[in-house]
Amino acid sequence: MHSAVFLIEFGAIILGLGLLGRFAGRFQFSPIPLYLLAGLAFGKGGLLPLGASEEFVAIGAEIGVILLLLMLGLEYTASDLVSNLKTQYPAGLVDFALNAVPGAVAALLLGWGPVAAVVLAGVTWISSSGVIAKVLGDLGRLGNRETPVILSILVLEDLAMAVYLPIVTALLAGVSLAAGSATLAIALGVAGAVLFIALRYGRVISRFVSSDDPEKLLLVVLGLTLLVAGIAQQLQVSAAVGAFLVGIALSGEVAEGAHTLLSPLRDLFAAVFFVFFGLHTDPASIPPVLLPALALAVVTALTKIATGYWAARRAGVGVKGRWRAGGTLVARGEFSIVIAGLAVTAGIEPQMGPLATAYVLLLVVIGPLTARWTEPIAQRLARRRRTAVATAPAARDAVPAVEVLEPVDDGPAGRA
Repeated sequence: MHSAVFLIEFGAIILGLGLLGRFAGRFQFSPIPLYLLAGLAFGKGGLLPLGASEEFVAIGAEIGVILLLLMLGLEYTASDLVSNLKTQYPAGLVDFALNAVPGAVAALLLGWGPVAAVVLAGVTWISSSGVIAKVLGDLGRLGNRETPVILSILVLEDLAMAVYLPIVTALLAGVSLAAGSATLAIALGVAGAVLFIALRYGRVISRFVSSDDPEKLLLVVLGLTLLVAGIAQQLQVSAAVGAFLVGIALSGEVAEGAHTLLSPLRDLFAAVFFVFFGLHTDPASIPPVLLPALALAVVTALTKIATGYWAARRAGVGVKGRWRAGGTLVARGEFSIVIAGLAVTAGIEPQMGPLATAYVLLLVVIGPLTARWTEPIAQRLARRRRTAVATAPAARDAVPAVEVLEPVDDGPAGRA
């Protein structure tokens, strides 16, 4: 009987996701907000809470994030990663300054104390790699010139989590400096080892994985990805980083074949991930913290747009690409929830969980919209400003402005 209920529930979820995806496709917008709203409707405190399939959905959500990052890694080579990280590390510093500080300040203003400030800084700092990967695919931007800039910032954030999470865990647990340092050293060592193997032995890994049989290729790539992601997470490194580096290590025909085979699986489990996020959000917990969460969401949406714009401008991307980069980075997601969950488990601040949930829910809905509309809105405002200047009374006597040619921003930038 339990298995029958599970099949009915999970089948209804998949069918509903398919219908929502078709609806979103008809109106040409990302289905992510619809997936989240569906999760809210069938989660804790929703219209029809699920029971039998919730554990399976949780596992599927983890696989969804891993596959999203694997597919991103397949788009770029190891040399692309190294060159982008070398050139974009200042953008990582700007990202931290603009987006972590508002969270820390908000926690202090709410009277939550310094430890909570460190936690909320992480919640507002880290963009959602899973959401952004899905949005880039939905909008067909994986080959755009601004996409390597976006990926560089995401990778820098994920690698920074290898340092940040052990520090936060030590602060919340109140452990000694020696124990916290040991955990941090292990996390950094594992991240460095995985990156070294991906860069140095990528061709060997590709030859090992390569197969003319699609079935064998799918099994080996999927198994290797899950294995590396699991080991990375067990050693206090992000599973997303592990999956991304596996994708980086694969190249040539192996990468192309894996991309073709895994795309349907990615879309399925990515949709499950967004539903799972909504399932674990109690709608009743959101109204009391909605105003501070909304204020924080507005501020940090603007700071993320500024971060992406600055980073893309520094990389020589044109104006349109700069706005697209900024709008794409707005979404927060899995890492923010994980960080807030650590604080809630430690009993630091009861309102931390609801505030982080409302904040992430707002930005994970707004994020796909800003990714789509930031650039067109910015261009429209710029045209209006130029028109207003041209029609001003003083414009007749003004010296003609010299047109500055912007670099082309729509060329391919992915794996050759």
